[in-house]
Amino acid sequence: MATHRIYYDNAYEREFSARILSCEAIPPDVSAGRVHQAWAVVLDRTALYPASGGQPHDLGKLGDSNVLEVRDEGEDIVHIVDRELPGGSVAGCVDWNRRFDHMQQHTGQHLLSAMFQERFGLPTVSFHLGEDFCTIDLRGPEPSDEILEGTERAANRIIFEDRPIVVRYATREQLAEMGVRKQVEREGILRVIEIAGADLQPCGGTHVASTGQIGLVLVRKRSKVRQDWRIEFVCGGRAERFARGDFRQLREVAQTLNCAPEEAVAAAKRMVAERDAHFASLRAALQQLATAEAALAVQALPAEAAVGGVRVVDRILDGAAAEYLGLFATALAKHEKVIALVAGPQSGDVVFAQHPAAGRDMAALLKQVLGEVGGKGGGARDFARGKLADAAALRRALELARAML
Repeated sequence: MATHRIYYDNAYEREFSARILSCEAIPPDVSAGRVHQAWAVVLDRTALYPASGGQPHDLGKLGDSNVLEVRDEGEDIVHIVDRELPGGSVAGCVDWNRRFDHMQQHTGQHLLSAMFQERFGLPTVSFHLGEDFCTIDLRGPEPSDEILEGTERAANRIIFEDRPIVVRYATREQLAEMGVRKQVEREGILRVIEIAGADLQPCGGTHVASTGQIGLVLVRKRSKVRQDWRIEFVCGGRAERFARGDFRQLREVAQTLNCAPEEAVAAAKRMVAERDAHFASLRAALQQLATAEAALAVQALPAEAAVGGVRVVDRILDGAAAEYLGLFATALAKHEKVIALVAGPQSGDVVFAQHPAAGRDMAALLKQVLGEVGGKGGGARDFARGKLADAAALRRALELARAML
């Protein structure tokens, strides 16, 4: 006996009664987030929607049990519940807040997809209704900002007109004559959602009764996904929450920048430009300092600092930024036959660099040292960088490197 799907004809029925056809114990399913035993219940009728077509399943109750999942298994709708149900009849109810949210998102998707296709020739190839936001994947060229805004505006205009939305049943041939948005190959009688004057599309999901109940469509962003373009959007209550959250963040940014919200973008651009200018100046200053300190270090090398025909400078630079270690080591390595062994005690970073004429292999040297003291890193023949597992071992690491040379 097939389960009668109440939601097909009345998505607004929140409470229902049904006869229990079966109730079987099933083991835990960690992949589904269930760590305890559950029961699979089949009813003769249900208002609870199963996961299908990009729309998640409903939640709710059957008697005293909580509905954890709803599955579509052919002609049967299977309800996964957290406790065993006795035979006979049972009263059920739908988590209405979740259901209505899904109705708003799914109907908004139909309208948005219709506008993308009708106005810009961009068909929808997939839909996902997530916990926070929804997405549709469009096939075709990249939709510009103007296309996204135009589609959103067209969809919201239809929402504000509060057009009726009805469920119809028709064959594939009848749908083709009626102007269905997406051609279908399935035979038999199909369930179709019609948004008056805007869209006609086969769908088994739950939808609102008029466009006004969608509330609002808010398109947020696009991204490339393989050959398609993924559009992120929200509708109804979610659109309200996202819009409020976006404005709250804009206001906080404006307060931080000491400007009005409408001036935040320009102020942020100025701040980024100033930051980049300061960074460039700082890096130039650090480069000059590294060059000067490297020259002094090489001049101060005692004769016994030479190892195998090369001069070695080993330094632990207390308080130096990680960036400066590289600049200092590179500046040292510009001097004839100089090898630099530089470390930073705060970060645990080590940098090995050499003048090409020194004739050693810094990457191999670093690998040997890290093999002794522990850490990760790598590089090339003339420059290598790593990070010790224990910053306290820096002095030993430099001593090992000098000995290995």
